[in-house]
Amino acid sequence: MLRYQRGDRSAFAELVRRHKTPLFNFVLRHTHSASAAEDVTQETFLRVVQRAAEFKHEARFTTWLYTIARNLSIDHARKMKHRRHPSLDAQAGPGNESRPLSEVVSDLRPEGEVDRAAEWSAMRRSIVDAVEALPEEQREVFLLREIANLPFKEIADVTGIAENTVKSRMRYALERLRMALSEFEEYARALR
Repeated sequence: MLRYQRGDRSAFAELVRRHKTPLFNFVLRHTHSASAAEDVTQETFLRVVQRAAEFKHEARFTTWLYTIARNLSIDHARKMKHRRHPSLDAQAGPGNESRPLSEVVSDLRPEGEVDRAAEWSAMRRSIVDAVEALPEEQREVFLLREIANLPFKEIADVTGIAENTVKSRMRYALERLRMALSEFEEYARALR
């Protein structure tokens, strides 16, 4: 970031290359929509460009970046509350079996792979559902730690809460996830 502030345009490309995937994954967990996550991720990097001069090197760049992304994700959620029509990324029907229209495609894999893919798909859906079922403050800490790979100190800076509170929320999140996903323990043992 220091290089970019000094006018090195290639430094910005390096920042995007390093951070775009984990940032997108973090935002995706907040927005629940790939297209919205792309928009928020792009807007985050746009804000980095617009506010580059404001960045102080007292904090880490990732703390600043994820704070911007978190705030934009919250803004997006507020806007979506007032939306009068469903998104094409929303589930097309009731229940966990329904997929967004954007994901509805035919499965062309050989039959043996279809069974395994179905098992993995069910497990993946259960994991996503378990994470989504976490209380907001626990989910946010979990995502910043596991998706964004931020240390607890940075998570505390991003969220504006004490580091011990961050650790406590992470512990509670992991306990809830362990309970919610206990049905897959035997399946995991069988794969070993």
